[in-house]
Formats: sequence, structure tokens, C-alpha cells
Amino acid sequence: MRTATINRSTSETSIAVSINLDGTGAYNVSTGVGFFDHMLEQLSRHSLIDLDVKTVGDLHIDQHHTVEDTGLAIGEAIAQALGDKRGIRRYADALSPMDETLARVAIDISGRPYLVWKTEFSQKRLGEMDTEMFEHFFHSFAQTAGVTLHIETLYGQNNHHIAEAAFKGVARALREAVEIDPRKAGVIPSTKGVL
Repeated sequence: MRTATINRSTSETSIAVSINLDGTGAYNVSTGVGFFDHMLEQLSRHSLIDLDVKTVGDLHIDQHHTVEDTGLAIGEAIAQALGDKRGIRRYADALSPMDETLARVAIDISGRPYLVWKTEFSQKRLGEMDTEMFEHFFHSFAQTAGVTLHIETLYGQNNHHIAEAAFKGVARALREAVEIDPRKAGVIPSTKGVL
């Protein structure tokens, strides 16, 4: 079973994350930020990665630590569950339409953390979530997951759709990238022999 559980506690947040890479997209998410919960649920459902997240953060200050640390913990859990990455597809991409919006996502489970973010919002908040925190979440996630992640909104107007298309696109790309490729059974997908 490719599973992992991460417990992360600081003076700013307390986080428990459990994942199953070979799940069905079942989720139980609670971060104290409703729109963020909605996006993490999309990430789980469309990646087929079971995700259990319980975050208690210093929301009386702002959402920064809650979103950042949740991204770090989820990324760490993905990396731990992948182990040495034998047999995975490694690369994947997805086009994600959401009504008038279209997002493009590409991922490489490379061990080299990097985020390219080409997405803009015309409003500062969605629900109670600051829109600048979406980029920060994916940056934190990419760092600890050890992935190169490119997210671009090709076009779109509705801010909710822009955010949701990005998360669903990441989910679809992640689903494919973590899958075991039967043609690579037991092989690390790199000429270096390590990822």
C-alpha cells in the first residue's frame, strides 16, 4: 500500500494528514478555511488519492500559516507514499476546463521542486480565502513533494472557476503521474537510477 501519515506541529499550526495514493478519491478535510477545504476535496476526488486533512491554525492572524503548512504536509505525505518512485509514470499533464475557463497543468515527479504559476485573479478573496494563497499552497506542496509543477490559466473570467480549474488540473495530472506503469514495473523512471 502506498500510504503515508504526517503529523506536523508548530507554534502556528497543528496538522494531521493521511493519504492513500491508490485510493478512490475519498476525503475528509477540515482546515478552518471553507474555500480551501473545497479545493482540497477537488484535489482528492479527481486524483483518486484518498486524503484526510485536519488543520488547526492561527486563523485569528490570517490564513497564511494554515495554507502554507497544509501544503507542506500534503506534499511530504505524497513524497513519503511514493517511496523510491519505482514504476511510476512520473510525467503527466492535463487540460482542465471549467465553463469559460481553461487551465493547463504539467507535472514531473522529479525530486526537483519547482513551481511555474501563470494564473491571475481579479478579486482578492474567494469566500474567506485570499486568492494570493493559491500560488503559495502549490509552491509549498511542490517543495516537499519534490515535484516540478507548471500551472497556467489559458483563459477565464470567473475567479471561482479559475481556482477550481487549477486544482482539478493538478489532480488529474497527479493521478496519472503517480500511477504504476505496467511497462516500467520495478524500474525507477530516470537514466540516473534515482529520483
